[in-house]
This record gives sequence, structure tokens and C-alpha cells, in this order.
Amino acid sequence: MPNQNTIKTDVTIKGIGLHTGKEVVMTFKPAPVNHGYAFVRVDLEGSPVIEANARYVTNTERGTNLEKNGVTINTSEHVLAAAVGLDIDNLIIEVNSAEPPIMDGSSKMFVEAIENAGIVEQNVEREEYVVKEIISFKDEETGSEIVLMPADEYQITTLVDFGANIIGTQNATLSTISDFKSEISEARTFSFLHELEMLLDHNLIKGGDLNNAIVYVDKAISEETKEKLKKAFNKKDIAVKPNGILNNLELRWANEAARHKLLDVVGDLALAGSRIRGKVIATKPGHKINTQFAKKLAKMIQIEKRNKVPQFDLNQPPLMDIHQIMEILPHRPPFLLIDRIIELSDKHVVGMKNVSMNEPFFMGHFPGAPVMPGVLQVEAMAQCGGVLVLNTVPDPENYLTYFMKMDKVKFKQKVLPGDTLIFKAELITPIRRGICNMQAYGYANNKLVVEAELMAQIVRIKDTE
Repeated sequence: MPNQNTIKTDVTIKGIGLHTGKEVVMTFKPAPVNHGYAFVRVDLEGSPVIEANARYVTNTERGTNLEKNGVTINTSEHVLAAAVGLDIDNLIIEVNSAEPPIMDGSSKMFVEAIENAGIVEQNVEREEYVVKEIISFKDEETGSEIVLMPADEYQITTLVDFGANIIGTQNATLSTISDFKSEISEARTFSFLHELEMLLDHNLIKGGDLNNAIVYVDKAISEETKEKLKKAFNKKDIAVKPNGILNNLELRWANEAARHKLLDVVGDLALAGSRIRGKVIATKPGHKINTQFAKKLAKMIQIEKRNKVPQFDLNQPPLMDIHQIMEILPHRPPFLLIDRIIELSDKHVVGMKNVSMNEPFFMGHFPGAPVMPGVLQVEAMAQCGGVLVLNTVPDPENYLTYFMKMDKVKFKQKVLPGDTLIFKAELITPIRRGICNMQAYGYANNKLVVEAELMAQIVRIKDTE
């Protein structure tokens, strides 16, 4: 499996927001491993972050729009498609507006900006969702359908049919992601004349011009409409070319519409949160079905990830033994429930506990049929997470860790004497003001036995006195 990638340095790009008509400044920045893609609204107080995740999709009118805690990012798909198309795994996208700049209506200039920043390999392997069986999703109302099937690499085919003679039936295929730049990235967004009139009537597309959207003329164009378009686009004349599109624009490919739909699929499926190894066949795709499928895929990936038991060589020396753990955690036997730390980074921790019949809790908890209490499994996971959060301060011996919240706690299997428990805790959000929000899993006998979302806070001991 190849390693993850990010960019070498910051790079800034400026352009006009399609619907606001205002100048937008957007900066791509390197991101750490396992970060993924995230938008940062630097124009708002606190620079709130919106991760590129399908759960934040709010609506799909005129683009894929994200919202988190009332903060929005609109038309995210062209930027995300560029990141995926250039094999970038981790990227921070700072923007001083709710919408990225439209540029020429494609991903071309975002690709160029990322390439100018340079691409650097990181020291952690990329996680990839390997498709093992056919997955399908259909919108019965529109007839749109997405099918994902096993393949050796990420491939996409789009089939479009708008029922309009002017555009006809088109298809486009991306056989390998390395062809994205040359075959897909320059395909521009498009609209039909009747849609354009509606947008103008609603005072939208203030940043539009004839060079960042293909306009297919699907109806007779009146003099009144011509005047409206001339004014909106600041053009002396508006005419229809022989191929049925408005003037001052040459198609880059005869099937540019199908290629742009493929570009949108790449950007929208980035919201599933994982690289995909499989072939997508999208019939009549659109942002609605793309993002619905991304949500379905994200759930499937989460379930597979949750049930995938991490493999570790327990014969290797641990990263921390019990003595080193006691230098960080304030807990002591019989309430110290972690024996080893196997892995530790700024975002995750893996720990281990050997469960024996000598545990004091077995004396009173079903002594005739000993089962490790679920609450102590959660406590053990929390202690593992405590190592993660206490590792962020230079003097952990001067801090205590307190539970704040437990959510979505599930117990899957019994834990018995003789079992070896492996705990893995990963940050859901960055640690802020000593508050740690984690997704934690516990495994034994190659099975998931417990899971929970945990929130804890570290407090300096002198502040508790």
C-alpha cells in the first residue's frame, strides 16, 4: 500500500465566487497524516473548520454544499476533485468566503496550484476501501444510479442523458486516477439556458461569465433574454454557435459535459472519507445521488473499519511498559487497567490489557461465571485515551484526567479471564483546552468487543485542590 501524500508548502489562488461575484482568496496548506481534507473559514471568528465529510452535506442545489455548526462551504466538489485527482490524502483548504472561487468552471487551476506547491510523501500508509462486492444505489424518481464494483484500482465511468437533443447521450471514462489531470480536470461546468434564466432572475451567478460555464441553448432565445444575458455577462453580443452553445466558448471535448459529471463524481465521493479501490459506474449522476451514495459508502467503510481487528506483534518490546505508563497516568492497581502502550501519535493510541482470573473485580462479579464488567472495559479504553491526551503536556504527572461524556457505547462480545484486550483510540476532533474527544474500540480474540465515543478533560492537579 502506498504512503499518504500532502503538499510541500502553502499556495494561494484568487478568483471570483460564482454566486456572490466577490473576490475569493483560497490557500492550500499541508496537513498531517490521517487528517483528510478540511475547509477552514478564515473570514469568520475562530476560523471554524468544516471537514470534507458526507455527514455535513446539507443541500445539493447548484453544487455540493457543506454545513457544520451553522458554518457553510458551497460548491466544494471542484476543489476536492483536484485533491483526489492528484493523489493528495491530507489537505487544509483555507478560504475567506462560503464558496471557493469558480475559476474557469473546472478543476484545472486548482490542479495547477497544488502542483506548484509540490507533492510530498508522508510516513504513514494510505488507508483504502477495497470493494469486495457490488454496491448499488438508485434514485427511483430520477432514474439516476451509481454502481460500485470490484476493480484493481479506482476507475469511474459516467453516462449522461438529459433528454435534450442539443446535448444528446454522452459518456466518459477515467481508467486510472493518474489520468485525471489530462482527461478530466479541464472539463467545465455547464448549464442549460432555462436554468441560466432562473439563476439570473434570482440574482445568482454574479460571478459567472461565458468563460466559466458552458451554456447549452435548449430553447428559443428571445431578444429580451439576449439583452438580459448581455447585461449579466457584460458582452456586446450574444449568439448561439452551430453546436448549440452560447458564443465566446469552444468545447474542449465533444463530451465535455460527461467529463465534468465525472469530475463531480470524483469530488463528491471524496466525502466518503477514504480512498476507493473499485470501479464506479454512474448513470445520470448529480450531486444529490453522488452525496447520498457517499453517505452510504461512508457508513459501510466505518463498519468495516470498526470490525477490522488491528494486528500487532505482541512479542515486540512495547512503546511503554507498565512503569512508563505509571509515570503518565495517576491510576494505580487495582484500578490501573492498561499494561502496555503499543502505538502513540498525536492523533491515536493503541494499548493492551491482559485479563486474568486474579483481577479483584472477579471476586464479586459473577465469580462462578467470570465476565469482565463492561464499565471497566470502557474505563480501560478511557485510560488508554488518557495516555494520548496527557502525552500533549510536558509534565503529565501534574495532571488528572476526568470523564466528561460517553456516547454510543456498545458491548459486542464477552471478555473472559485469559483474554488479551487491545484498545485503539483516535481523536475525533483536535484537542482544545485540554478536552479530548475520541472514538475508541476494544478487541479480543480477533473480534470487536466494545466501542464508544469518549470525551475527557485534563486538569492540573493544583487546580483541583
